Amino acid sequence: MARRPVVTIDGPAGAGKSTASRALAERLGFTYLDTGALYRAVALAADDDPGLAARIDASADVAQLARADETRLAAIARALPIVFSANGTRLAIGGRDVTAEIRRPEIGQRASKISALAAVREALLDVQRRIGAAGGVVAEGRDVGSVVFPDAEVKIFLTADVQERARRRTAELLARGLPADGAQVRHEIESRDARDAARAAAPLVCPEGALVLDSSALSAEAVVAVMLDAVTTRERS
Repeated sequence: MARRPVVTIDGPAGAGKSTASRALAERLGFTYLDTGALYRAVALAADDDPGLAARIDASADVAQLARADETRLAAIARALPIVFSANGTRLAIGGRDVTAEIRRPEIGQRASKISALAAVREALLDVQRRIGAAGGVVAEGRDVGSVVFPDAEVKIFLTADVQERARRRTAELLARGLPADGAQVRHEIESRDARDAARAAAPLVCPEGALVLDSSALSAEAVVAVMLDAVTTRERS
C-alpha cells in the first residue's frame, strides 16, 4: 500500500485548527496529532515545581527566565510519560488523563511562553516526527509545516480575523463552564500572536507552498470540505 500523506495545519490561536484537524483526520482515517497539546502537557507538568511555574507565569517573556529554568523544562519535556489515545483526542501523563486540565487558559498562556524555548522545542521534535514517520497523519500546530514536517505532502495555513477568533475562543470557554471575558480573551490572543510570530525558535509563519484558508466567514464543515479536497487532490496526483 502506498504511503499516505502527512497533512500539516498551521495557524494562529482561535482559527479553528483543532476542530478542523480532528474532523479531517476522522474523515480520512488518519492519526490526529495535536502538537500544541505536547507543550500544554509540559506547562501543566511545571506545576510539580511551584517555583518554576511561578517564574514562568510572572515573566513577560521567556527571555527573563534563567538558563537553568530552560534546561529544567527541556528535561521535563524529554522525560514526560505522555500517551495519546482515542486517535489523538485524549492525552494522559503517567496514566492520568489531563485532556481537560491542559485546556485551562492559564496553562495555554504558560505553554505559549514555554514553546518559545529552543531547548523545549528540540526535546519535543523527535516525539512529533516519530508519530508522523509512517504518514497518514493530520498534524496541527504553529510550526508543523515549516519545521516539524517541512516535506509534508499537504500544507494548510488556517487563519481568521482576530475578532472572530476571540469570539470563538470565548464561546468555547463558556461552553466548558469556564469564566471568559471577550475583551480579555482578545487581549490574550493578540499577545499570543505577537509572541508566536516574534520568537526566535520556530516562529509562526505560513509554510512555503501552503494553502492559505481564511475561516472567518466559513462554517467548520466548509473548512473541512476545502481541506479534504486538497488532500484527495494530492493523493490522486
